[in-house]
Amino acid sequence: MKAPASRSRTNKSPAPRAWQRMLSGRRLDLLDPAAIDIEIDDIALGLSRVARWNGQTTGEHGFSVAQHSLVVEDICGHLDPHLPVSWRMAALLHDASEYVIGDMISPFKTALGLDYKRFEASLEQAVHIRFGLPARMPPQMKTLIKRADRACAYFEATQLAGFSDAEARQYIGEPPKGYSLILTPLAEAEVRRLFIRRFNELNAKLVRE
Repeated sequence: MKAPASRSRTNKSPAPRAWQRMLSGRRLDLLDPAAIDIEIDDIALGLSRVARWNGQTTGEHGFSVAQHSLVVEDICGHLDPHLPVSWRMAALLHDASEYVIGDMISPFKTALGLDYKRFEASLEQAVHIRFGLPARMPPQMKTLIKRADRACAYFEATQLAGFSDAEARQYIGEPPKGYSLILTPLAEAEVRRLFIRRFNELNAKLVRE
């Protein structure tokens, strides 16, 4: 006896959507990102709208990941005045993956574990390939950028996020010697403009190399 037609059919739900449409028109596959689908305007837009410290900072505007990235690149230049342009570009783009996944505070990243790290790394590699950088950074460059990242976080913590100097030194680390700055969170459109301008400056130098 034949089963009813409704039972003989295989009911399969469509695969869940794993891509995001960007305003540039690109569709970025989040599980398998392709370099060709990454555009600097999308990165700049996303990072200018992602707030550091989950938005828990003083000032009229949030302190965006785009502005943080500009500061980190500048600190890298302070730590190593002879840093090649390619690695300054890598410093500027060190948090580029957050234009898709947002900025998660370090304790939450730790709680999520290795799957999050793998996802973040795949996006970082695609960004690097898109802009002519090595897919994987050498350990010494990772260390330098991490030092600059933590230095920027120190200034953010003490000037914007309510940390005392002692707390910031305990949980984040020491600020770099001979480097100081006053952070003023910028409006989204302004920081996006500055981010793209700095990218274009570095990219022009890379082309000439």
